[in-house]
Amino acid sequence: MDTSPSAKSKKTPAELSQAGDSPTNTSQTDLELWPIGNCQVSGLIDTRGGLVWGSVPRVDGDPVFCALLRGEEARDDQGVWRLELENQISATQRYLRNTPILVTRLEDERGGAVEIIDFCPRFESSGRMYRPVAYIRIVKVITGAPRLCVRLAPMKNYGTEAAAHTNGSNHIRYLAGGQVLRLTTNASVGYVLEQRPFRVEKTLHFFLGPDEPFLGKVGREVDSMLEQTVSYWREWVRGLATPLEWQDAVIRAAITLKLCQHEETGAIVAALTTSIPEAASSERNWDYRYCWIRDAYYTVQALNRLGALDVLEKYLSYLRNLVDDAKVGQIQPLYSVSGKRELEERIVEGLQGYRGMGPVRAGNAAYTQVQHDVYGQIILPNIQAFFDRRFLRMADVSDFEKLESVGEAAWESHSEPDAGLWELRTRSAVHTYSVVMSWAACDRLGNAAALLGLDDREAIWTERAHAIRAKIEAQAWSEEGGHYAATFGGRELDASLLQLVDLRYISAEDSRFLATLEAVEKSLRRGEHMLRYDTEDDFGQPETAFNICTFWLIEALHYADRNEEARELFETMLEHRTQSGLLSEDMDFVTGELWGNFPQTYSLVGIINCAVLLSEPWSTVR
Repeated sequence: MDTSPSAKSKKTPAELSQAGDSPTNTSQTDLELWPIGNCQVSGLIDTRGGLVWGSVPRVDGDPVFCALLRGEEARDDQGVWRLELENQISATQRYLRNTPILVTRLEDERGGAVEIIDFCPRFESSGRMYRPVAYIRIVKVITGAPRLCVRLAPMKNYGTEAAAHTNGSNHIRYLAGGQVLRLTTNASVGYVLEQRPFRVEKTLHFFLGPDEPFLGKVGREVDSMLEQTVSYWREWVRGLATPLEWQDAVIRAAITLKLCQHEETGAIVAALTTSIPEAASSERNWDYRYCWIRDAYYTVQALNRLGALDVLEKYLSYLRNLVDDAKVGQIQPLYSVSGKRELEERIVEGLQGYRGMGPVRAGNAAYTQVQHDVYGQIILPNIQAFFDRRFLRMADVSDFEKLESVGEAAWESHSEPDAGLWELRTRSAVHTYSVVMSWAACDRLGNAAALLGLDDREAIWTERAHAIRAKIEAQAWSEEGGHYAATFGGRELDASLLQLVDLRYISAEDSRFLATLEAVEKSLRRGEHMLRYDTEDDFGQPETAFNICTFWLIEALHYADRNEEARELFETMLEHRTQSGLLSEDMDFVTGELWGNFPQTYSLVGIINCAVLLSEPWSTVR
C-alpha cells in the first residue's frame, strides 16, 4: 500500500569523516535533506541536524544558511546552524505526523540523548496568518547528561562574508541577508557566541527571527508556537482529498508543495534551492527559486486532485496578475515570486557549489527565452475559475477578455519556432508540445465562451483550435517513424509527447497515441527511468533522467491500460525518495542517485497525480 520512508540511523562520526563530511569539513554529499518552512521562508536540514540552506526574507533571497553550496570550503562555522553533541555517535530523524516539523534525535557515546524540534511558525493569530521570517529550534533532553555545542554562523552576500553581530543578555543580532535577524534564547548567549560545549539540563528554546523585542518568556511562547503550528498543519491535511493508497507519500508531497508557495503573492516556485547540478560536474546548475509557467497546468491539476483550494486560489490569483501585467498577452517562461519580469542571471563567486561542482547561479536567463507553451499553461488553469463553483471568486466576462489577449498571442505564434518546454538555449524549432498547448488554449477559451454565452467568441476560438489541430496532424506526424514527432517535420522524440492524452488532444485508445507511446519508450526509456530527450543539447548528451518524465510515462501506461506496469513503476519511483519522502529534479538512470534542485515541484506533482490515478477507490474498504 504505502512505501513512505521511516527514520533510519545515520552515519557515525567515523563514517562521516570517511565520506569527507567531518566536523571541520561538512560538504553535503547527497540530497538527504529535510525541508521546513511556513510559506514565507524555508530551510533544509541535513542528516546531522544542521540547517544548511535557508534564504531570507523569502525563498529567492540571500541564502544566509548556504553550507549546502560551499563545497570543499564548507565548515561548521560558515553558513550553517548546527546543534551537535559532544562525542556524538548517531542521529535519527522523522517528521511529526502530517506536518513539516522535524524531530532529530542525537545520541552520544555515553548514552546521552536530545531531541531537536525544527520548524518555522505558521498559525492564525489576530485574524491573519502569522508566518514570520523565523526559524525555531527546541532542544529537549531525553536521557543522560549530554553536552551540546551550538554553532550558529549565518553569512551574507551569497556566502562572501560572515554576518556581523552584536548581543545582549538574552539575544544576538545578526546583520544577514540585507536585514537584521535576532536570536532570542534561554540558552547561554556566551556559549552560543563562543561555540563552547555545555551541559544541557533543561529544555532550550531558540527563536531566530525579526529584529524586535521578544514579548513574554521565550520558552512558553515558543512552546505555544509549536503547538499552534502542529495544529495548523494537521487541520490543513485533514481537508485534503487523498487517495486510498500511498496516503503518506501524497500527504508529504502535498505539505512540501505548499511550502513551495510564497503565500504573499500565491506564486509556487520550481524548487527551494539553486545550482544543484542535474548531473555530476555538468554545469547544468540553474536557479529554480522562481515561478515557472510551464509548471502551472500540472500544479493546478495536482491541487485540484487534492482539493487544496487555499493553495489553488492563491496560485490562480498570481497567474491572473501576470495576465494583467502582460504586454499584449505576452507571457515569459518564468517570473519572481513577486511577479518581477527581469531575473538577470549571474555567477556567485563566493560559493563553490554542491560538492564543489559549480558554478552557483542567482537569477535565471531563461526569462528572456521564447516558449510558446506558456500561453496554454496560463489559460488552462484559469479556465477552471469559470466553471468551479467552490471558488470564493469565480471568473467573469472581464476575466475572459483579459485571457483572450493571451489566447491571441498563442494563436499568432503557434507555428513559430521556440526554445521549447526544455528551454534549449542555443537552438529553436517548432515544438509539437508548444503547438498542442496553443491548441489547448484556443480549445478551452471556446469552452469558456460557450459557458458565458458569447457565441461569436466561441465560434472564433473553436475555429482556431480546429485550424491548429489540422496543422499538427499535417506536420507533427512522422510517416517514416509512424509516430508523432517532437518537432514539426522531424523524427526525433521527447517525453512531452506522452502528454497528448492528458491534454485531451487525443484519446488513449487512438492507435496514433499507442504508436507514439511505443516509440517514446523504445527511444527514451532507460529501465525504470525516462529521459526528456536523448539528443545532444547545449551541454552535450543528457546524463540523468528527468523525474517528471518518468511520472508522465506512468500516467501514459495507465491510460494505455497497462495498469500493473504503471503501479510497479510508481512503487519503484517511491523507493527512490529521500528519507524525508521527497524527490529532486533528476535521477541517475544507472545508480538511482538523485540530482538537481530539491525538493522539486514537478516531482511532487508527479507523486500526487500518479497516486490519485492509480489508487484503488475508497469504496473498496467498505
